[in-house]
Amino acid sequence: ASAAHISLNGETSNSPKLFVRGHHVARLDRLGILTANLNSFVPSDLITSIDKLEKRFGLEDCEVLIPALKMIIDKSSEAGIESVIMGMPHRGLNVLANVFYPKLEAADEGSGDVKYYLGMYHERINRETDKNITLSLMANPSHLEAVDPVVQAKTKTEQFYRGDTVGTPSQLFLKTEEIYLKSYLGINPNRKVCYRWFGLNEMDEPMFTQPLMNKQIRKQEHVLKKYADKLISEGVVTLQERRLLNMTRSVRRHTSSKDEKILHICHWLDSPWPDFFRPDGEPKSMSCPPTGVNKEVLRHIGEVACHVSFEAERIWLRNTVDWALAEYMAFGSLLKYGIHVRLSGQDVERGTFSHRHHILQDKEVDKRFCVPVNHLWPNQALYTVCNNSLSEYGVLGFELGFATASPNAQVCWFGDFHNTAQCIIDQFISAGKAKWVRHNVIVLLLPHGMEGIQGLEHSSAQPERFLQMTLIEFTGDFEVQQLYECNWIMVSGSTPGNYFHVLRRQILIPFRNPLIIFTPKSLLRLPEARSSFDEMITGTKFRRIIPDDCPASKNPEKVKRVFCTGKVYYELAKERKRLKLEEDVVIVRLEQISPFPFDLFKAELEKYSNAELIWCQEEHKNMGYYDEGVRPRNPVTQLATVVSRDPAAAPATRNKFTKIAELKRFLDTVFNLEAFRLS
Repeated sequence: ASAAHISLNGETSNSPKLFVRGHHVARLDRLGILTANLNSFVPSDLITSIDKLEKRFGLEDCEVLIPALKMIIDKSSEAGIESVIMGMPHRGLNVLANVFYPKLEAADEGSGDVKYYLGMYHERINRETDKNITLSLMANPSHLEAVDPVVQAKTKTEQFYRGDTVGTPSQLFLKTEEIYLKSYLGINPNRKVCYRWFGLNEMDEPMFTQPLMNKQIRKQEHVLKKYADKLISEGVVTLQERRLLNMTRSVRRHTSSKDEKILHICHWLDSPWPDFFRPDGEPKSMSCPPTGVNKEVLRHIGEVACHVSFEAERIWLRNTVDWALAEYMAFGSLLKYGIHVRLSGQDVERGTFSHRHHILQDKEVDKRFCVPVNHLWPNQALYTVCNNSLSEYGVLGFELGFATASPNAQVCWFGDFHNTAQCIIDQFISAGKAKWVRHNVIVLLLPHGMEGIQGLEHSSAQPERFLQMTLIEFTGDFEVQQLYECNWIMVSGSTPGNYFHVLRRQILIPFRNPLIIFTPKSLLRLPEARSSFDEMITGTKFRRIIPDDCPASKNPEKVKRVFCTGKVYYELAKERKRLKLEEDVVIVRLEQISPFPFDLFKAELEKYSNAELIWCQEEHKNMGYYDEGVRPRNPVTQLATVVSRDPAAAPATRNKFTKIAELKRFLDTVFNLEAFRLS
């Protein structure tokens, strides 16, 4: 823009915009004193035009960062380091241009991000050692410190897959914003420390807020001049040679800026996943292999589980599978074929609700334990299960870093208080694919359900938050193509069999998108919430919608009401049976929320063309799946009646009697077959 539009006492001025050390001010006749005051302490020759100046982040007086990084890389290579991983808030462009040497320009793929937040992966010969060294710069969002645990995890992951237990083949390098902040505040600016000649960037004027400190900075000579003068004084170069070097460098940089750029944005990935995608970045196929497993494989896993858990043994003898056993079988079957499985979260080793028991502790010897899942097969992949601290922000960032490093791993995080990790969810998981074309295999297991007596925070996996950040998917192929096009997959399953299949599908599909599973609590031990052993064998798969097979489904033209629901199905089915309405009411379970199963949903509605459509959700009216998930994804559902709890600020009550009263009102409304409708 060439003009500033500033309202002053109700008047607007369109005077030319100027720059004062990178920060624009308006030259207004009514504000002439402002310009005069600025000029009184800022030299007039530093005022430049805005016409062709772009916002950028320079390294003026931090230039020593570049040779320092190069020296660290060279010395690391000499010491046997093969991989250097960096997290660089803000100054990524300088490191990209001077350390990685890329010739890259962002392609049209993805929504993109500001240039200095993009990452890079580059393998080159180290000049000092003639050895290959891999450099990886992680992309990071404006939440600058969020990249730190991701970098740490990527380093840990590379060590893990190399079989390294002491950390020798990888180098971790973190450049945190704290260092920059101290530099900007001018902590001991006269010492041999880095400081920024300008403010946050060249669009800022630090004199506005730190005039005394910046007066001292202005008195300093630039680092490059100090270094050049030292070389001249020591006779290393002459003044003429220095001038010639500057001219040569300027000509070379000007010429190289016109070089042909590489337009393949996939090369910007800090973890390129060799051989996983085609050269154009697309999946090698668009089909999903069957997720069912050979009966003998499942039987072997189940027998091992029976030695671990008496509860598993009781269920096994009844030829049924509960939630914990289905998970055990899914993990065990993946380990057999070389897929590393990692599960972390609050008390995941035993299960937060004492349902899992994946680690057996020695009752006599402290810290001596066994992980039975790691002894299922010869030469199987490793299963890692670890309790984490309740620092969800850092922990989820770490797990995300693990999930981005390799496509051949299933990384699951159980987040009882996931909302304290919202930054990682928003910046990396939801938007990472759109901004940076970053794929990852992360699975978020979020406990959810109106259990009531467990308290508000333990029902905090509010689906509407995730649906607000979800793409609305329209495509001709609803089975696989939708999964590829969405930014993440959301499932609210009601059966252990479906849980088994969705965990396996996450790895077997030929691409990677995050998976959000709203896991139940009350269903973990509910006798009705069991799956047959036959629901997981070869030939079976994940069911995006579970139709009803009650008596009413045999005469669809006579059905009076259709419910579409998820986990609350069991309470609805119990009440329907009590009221003897199996001939009048059908309960259809929507298991996959996103991508929305348009094809199956439409088929179910057409089957019961004479019925009234009711959307039932146990969540409050201002929460849950309907407004952000179901209603905008199918025009037919706009005609639905919504039955839910009354609007509320908190997701659940902790009072048992209040919970029971809410449930009774909810069920009474659902099964009122009169012309009662919620507004």
